[in-house]
Amino acid sequence: MTRAMNLNMIEADVAKLCAELGIATTSIETLVPRGTRVVCRTGDGSAILRKKVAGKLIEGAVGRMPRSIRSSW
Repeated sequence: MTRAMNLNMIEADVAKLCAELGIATTSIETLVPRGTRVVCRTGDGSAILRKKVAGKLIEGAVGRMPRSIRSSW
């Protein structure tokens, strides 16, 4: 299972949820035209987040907006 996922959520909400769940991230970035890509530091963190946001996963190709990487830890 990949540690990366694309979510139909705003970046601030993804960062807040990861912090609340104690999930460390490698990268969080805004997608174009909507959504957020998050890369969890561990597979376990990714599995927990996937279960929590199952209805908000974006399937298929997305537009990415390159910028500096923001890590939670």
